[in-house]
Amino acid sequence: MKLRKLLPLLLFFLFISAGMAEGASTIEEKVDEYLKTFVKNDRFSGVVLIAQNDEIVLSKGYGYANRELGVKHTPEMKFRLGSITKQFTTMAIMQLHEKEKLSIYDPISHYLPDYPDGDRITIHHLMSHTAGIPSFTSFPDYTKTMMIPATPEDLIDRFRDKPLEFEPGEKFSYSNSGYILLGYILEKVAGQPYEDYVREHIFEVAGIHNSGYDNHSKIILNRASGYERKDDKIVNASYIDMSIPHAAGALYSTVGDLYKWDRILYTNRLLDEKLMENMFTPVHDNYAYGWTVSSMFDKKVISHGGGINGFHTNIARFVDDDVCIIVLSNIIPAPVNEITRDLAAIVFDKPYEIPKERTAIQIPEDILKRYAGEYQLSPTFILSVTVEGNRIYTQATGQQRVEIYPASETEFFLKVVEAEIHFTVEDDGTVSGLILHQGGMKMPAERME
Repeated sequence: MKLRKLLPLLLFFLFISAGMAEGASTIEEKVDEYLKTFVKNDRFSGVVLIAQNDEIVLSKGYGYANRELGVKHTPEMKFRLGSITKQFTTMAIMQLHEKEKLSIYDPISHYLPDYPDGDRITIHHLMSHTAGIPSFTSFPDYTKTMMIPATPEDLIDRFRDKPLEFEPGEKFSYSNSGYILLGYILEKVAGQPYEDYVREHIFEVAGIHNSGYDNHSKIILNRASGYERKDDKIVNASYIDMSIPHAAGALYSTVGDLYKWDRILYTNRLLDEKLMENMFTPVHDNYAYGWTVSSMFDKKVISHGGGINGFHTNIARFVDDDVCIIVLSNIIPAPVNEITRDLAAIVFDKPYEIPKERTAIQIPEDILKRYAGEYQLSPTFILSVTVEGNRIYTQATGQQRVEIYPASETEFFLKVVEAEIHFTVEDDGTVSGLILHQGGMKMPAERME
């Protein structure tokens, strides 16, 4: 579940170069060498799985599942999935469609008669994020309410009277609100809780036995603890009651169970083949029903990520090559998209770069202060730079603030992703702009007056 949009510009410009390490020969050796800097610098802690041609090539843990007890990760560890949950929700809805208990083209007014504009919003719109309903997780009071238990009806009341952001079907805008509505509709039509439906009709059929609906009070064997980075320190993740993400992000799983999920999606055991094809057909902005359909290294990839308090996750299925890559992290933020891409580069023998191990230097506060200001990367995307004491931060439009670290007086690097910011200083000492370096690209931004 995307509880916060974490610098999307930075997260999706992925750094690639011909920096493959010498000496590493097997996939496991290359992955170990690639991930060691991420792990050493607390940029990744979790479990990865790589499978190819119906065989698990690597399934391995890195770092700690529980730091306080010194428990290291193993492939059996269970992670909150965040928005990977959405693909199970859409499968459940498609199953009900197949059984003619609902139609994905039904207006949601069939199930919520008094929902504003419900006669113009369909289940199809909800699954494809094209309904125009604002996401309640972006509301200003979200972090103050996420720890309070709520029913789906309670959650719907938070956004039902908000105006639509656009005409349904007109655009794409990621909305956790839409998937709360899907969960409500599923429970109403199926006559059972979301948790029970998914377990009975999806998990049990697929042989998935180490997954479920997360609950703070339950004793769940091998459950990983979630952590987040604050002020350059790793701390326990902020609490969230798992009734809040519901059908948008409340499930947990292991890499092994997610691989079983990958396997069964090549069959028609859960859903008719034609409906399965429909589920994987993009509607808007490469988004289908709970999945993104795109390409990587000129190969078709069906994927989805997730982010929830303490956890970052990703699953990528290269369906024409029978390759599956799963990355589960119990630190947030973590560069799971970047890691997924570079693990794919290892599998397909494409160029990738081993992350650099960087050391920050001390810069006088008066020098840092001259960089404070706003820098325009595009008409709608601004990087704001602020200074507090001897620390400097950047914040993209609508995103959370992150610290940047000086490598020299003008060059700074990020820890959440492989990226650098170089400030442009004129001969008279004035700062006229910056250049964001990432993904082999140089993205200049002029300083705004």
